[in-house]
Amino acid sequence: MERTRIPVDVETRAPGGQTNAYVVGRSDALLVDPACRTPALDEALADRPVAHVAVTHHHPDHVGAVASYASEFDATVWARAGREDGFESATGIAPDRTFRDGTTIPVSGGSVDVVEMPGHAPEHVAFAVDGDLLVGDLAVAEGSVVVGAPEGDVRAYLSSLRRVYARAPARLLPGHGAVVTDPRETCARLIEHRLDRERRVLAAVESGATFVDAILDAAYEKDLAGVRDLAGVTVRAHLEKLAAEGRVEWDGRRAKPA
Repeated sequence: MERTRIPVDVETRAPGGQTNAYVVGRSDALLVDPACRTPALDEALADRPVAHVAVTHHHPDHVGAVASYASEFDATVWARAGREDGFESATGIAPDRTFRDGTTIPVSGGSVDVVEMPGHAPEHVAFAVDGDLLVGDLAVAEGSVVVGAPEGDVRAYLSSLRRVYARAPARLLPGHGAVVTDPRETCARLIEHRLDRERRVLAAVESGATFVDAILDAAYEKDLAGVRDLAGVTVRAHLEKLAAEGRVEWDGRRAKPA
């Protein structure tokens, strides 16, 4: 089934300053993650009537043009079941229908299956198209994904990556950056990166670091200029995971060894 990636310039912290929108199908198409209305995206949709609009998750750099394109094409708007209020708050439009893991969205020439992939955000999903997965902010070809508290859940994120690894898709079509042609290797790399960061956070706490700033300084070897806030919420998410596993004590402000 035909699928097209259209990078959209948008205000985002992701490298490159772009979010990938995707069009699946030739007619009665599915539009995924329309971050912003642009001439390039308008052109891609000029001869591909949109029947459905959906997003991988509700972050601002993925949803900015949902209402505009849904109105223009009178398209069916989909949202994660149980997350309708968050979707409407983010997009300015109420969903027409909801999906959950295993829901099928009909598209000309085939169908798209919803696969729940929480972690980066609680409502995060992927869309399975033939052998590919549209994965939003689950994975990237280079670098890593922010999994930050309070919405980010490291345990769920690792489980989602392992679920993708087990599926062994042909390609991953991410929300930012290039298409991933080595899905299993990329998932393994991202899992190891996240576990390595966890080891560093735990070691920092066991060495006496108590507050997030001190843990940051001990757990990150790179310059955090411009991204210290993102690193901070990442550390908090790791502390939440470690606390849930009984490996540290964490009250939201102070951490100490369990």
